[in-house]
Amino acid sequence: MTDSVELGRLEENGDGRWRLRFTRLLAHPLDVVWRAVSAPEQLAAWFPTTVEGERAAGAKLRFSFPQGQAEAFDGEMLAFEPPSLIEFGWGPDVIRIELHPVPGGTELTLIHIFAERGKGARDAAGWHVCLSGLAAYLAGDPAPEDAMAEWKAIHPRYVAHFGPEAAVIGPPEGV
Repeated sequence: MTDSVELGRLEENGDGRWRLRFTRLLAHPLDVVWRAVSAPEQLAAWFPTTVEGERAAGAKLRFSFPQGQAEAFDGEMLAFEPPSLIEFGWGPDVIRIELHPVPGGTELTLIHIFAERGKGARDAAGWHVCLSGLAAYLAGDPAPEDAMAEWKAIHPRYVAHFGPEAAVIGPPEGV
């Protein structure tokens, strides 16, 4: 699945930070995609952590990884504007998901803002896999059996796409 989808982009954010940007066209109505990106039980099908907390700007959030793969961490809901925008502080980073209706479905833009360019390829590969999982979930397909194998397959393409400066922070532990 990873070969047929456009790679994300790494851009300077203009404030000393970096921005990953992914755009996906999803053949599903806006309200269906909105539930998939905002409802906790649907996020669990594709997002890398739980998102616990009220869905309202200013609300405190808690993020936990399945099976305790990494330490849980805190964040804050920065914007919540159904059915088109969700943005939150994800630890020190910012995740923004924008939805726009288009003929035949919904355009999703995921933006991840972070400080260290060196993790660009690692995190891009992760979001690539997550967005593939979202598309599979929306299509009613089962989640990939081995998301880490999918990550390992796409990561070298992001290293080549972004260059070695964006790949100095390596893969997650155990990869």
